[in-house]
Amino acid sequence: MNTAPGLGTAVWRKSSHSNGEGGSCVEVADGYPGVLPVRDSKTPDGPALIFPADGWTSFVTAVRSGALSAR
Repeated sequence: MNTAPGLGTAVWRKSSHSNGEGGSCVEVADGYPGVLPVRDSKTPDGPALIFPADGWTSFVTAVRSGALSAR
């Protein structure tokens, strides 16, 4: 059974933290209750990852706080 939302009509927006040179761009699509589709803007026809909305919120909070800094 496929329970992934159809993304054919998704309206994608770039992350505010993407660089202005066309690289390192993450796009998300709003309007999908309970989940957040995420894709790489460099490959818009490629796969999208579907995250639970609360999991995505926790991830973004951790990134902003520096809890996931590279070592």
